[in-house]
Amino acid sequence: MILKASHHPVIYPFFQFYSWLKIKIHFHQVHISHDFREKGLPILMISNHFSWWDGFWVVYLNLKLLHHKFFFFMMLEEELRKHMYLNKSGGYSVRKGSRSIVESLKYTAELLNDKNNLVLMFPQGRIESIYKNAFIFEKGIEYVLKKAVTRPQIIFLVNLVDYFSNQKPGLYMYLKEYSGSDFSTVTIQKEFNLFYSECVAVNISKSQE
Repeated sequence: MILKASHHPVIYPFFQFYSWLKIKIHFHQVHISHDFREKGLPILMISNHFSWWDGFWVVYLNLKLLHHKFFFFMMLEEELRKHMYLNKSGGYSVRKGSRSIVESLKYTAELLNDKNNLVLMFPQGRIESIYKNAFIFEKGIEYVLKKAVTRPQIIFLVNLVDYFSNQKPGLYMYLKEYSGSDFSTVTIQKEFNLFYSECVAVNISKSQE
């Protein structure tokens, strides 16, 4: 049995405020770049995963831009049990290497049938170095999209961090809608990697401004 998510009427709003406050304190600016319009659909957000911060950044992004009522994210069960407040703030469990991973993926697909939901996935399945420039996706995302009754709006999110001449880092969040009709792991992985390369190039150009 997986640990399914809930949104506690006190804990979830506090988690949102805590995320917003931590980012305000630790980053000198947050730059959000996007070119899409919301379609009144559930959102499946696909992001790179390189730090403890990643989930908090998406909470902030939802507050500032997307405004979906509920935010969900998958966590390793052992980590979620250590921080059960996250279970009451949209976190649900996955146990890698076990049969229950299919249950976690089916649950993800069910969440994407509600237009109020924003679901975050890290298809590489683990934290990787910030310096990695190409990602290998596991097959879970393809399974989820095949099982989802409602076709969600698929949004790529690339998070980058740069200091430039500032004491505190800046957070640069780039978003792009995936509008293709091929939902295979190979195609989505290829398109995400291309977008990631474009975002890195844009950030490099900022250092020359």
